[in-house]
Amino acid sequence: MNSKAEKLAAFGRLLDIMDTLRAECPWDKKQTFESLRHLTIEETYELGDAILSGDRTEIKKELGDLLLHIVFYSKLGSEEEAFDLADVANEICEKLIYRHPHIYGDVKVKDEAEVKKNWEALKLKEGKKTVLGGVPKGLPALVKAQRIQDKVAGVGFDWENATQVWEKVKEELNEFQLEVQKGDLKKSEEELGDVLFSLINYARFLKINPDTALEHTNRKFIQRFNTMEAEVEQKGKFLQDLALEELEELWEKAKNQVSSPEES
Repeated sequence: MNSKAEKLAAFGRLLDIMDTLRAECPWDKKQTFESLRHLTIEETYELGDAILSGDRTEIKKELGDLLLHIVFYSKLGSEEEAFDLADVANEICEKLIYRHPHIYGDVKVKDEAEVKKNWEALKLKEGKKTVLGGVPKGLPALVKAQRIQDKVAGVGFDWENATQVWEKVKEELNEFQLEVQKGDLKKSEEELGDVLFSLINYARFLKINPDTALEHTNRKFIQRFNTMEAEVEQKGKFLQDLALEELEELWEKAKNQVSSPEES
């Protein structure tokens, strides 16, 4: 691994390249906070994909892309004399020190739960008006539900154990089924939301990340379906021309061929 001096030198090299690109590259010259925003979101998702694939080389590449965006935003901020990279780094350093009084102060904690509880309390002291005020509105719904539950649990609003949460899941499932049987679409949608929210909460108690779990299932399904589709094409046929029984047989065969979402 590189030494601290080598890491600092590499970071300095990136800053120098950013300065050159901003001064000389027609594309880089035109970029703004707003024009980079959607690209940053895309890069974040690409990093997430790399992490789920377990490919360390790809993770390294995607981290580089994301780091470039941080440096780029900091460059734009310095041009407006609003902030620069040193301000960005110092800001997060001060925040980390302030929010870890059990490391940099004399606060005592017994476990991770107390650390999280102190973290949320300190955020409110910093001027956050509400516990949930920091949850981004634009988060995907599943991830947003996770953040909501984490935050309210951080201030003590939580179930005592996983068994209680599972009972809530079953209660919400029953309510959902009742509305489905009544044929009330609007109420069914509302109750389905409650089911999903409670399941996400149950996953939290089991220390399972539901977003990661669902993405693994998505990938597994895609790989199995692609395997099934390829076999049908080799026979010169089309999926839509096969009977459901034939499709189910092919699906079971594909399930045996593709067991891991990371294969292929």
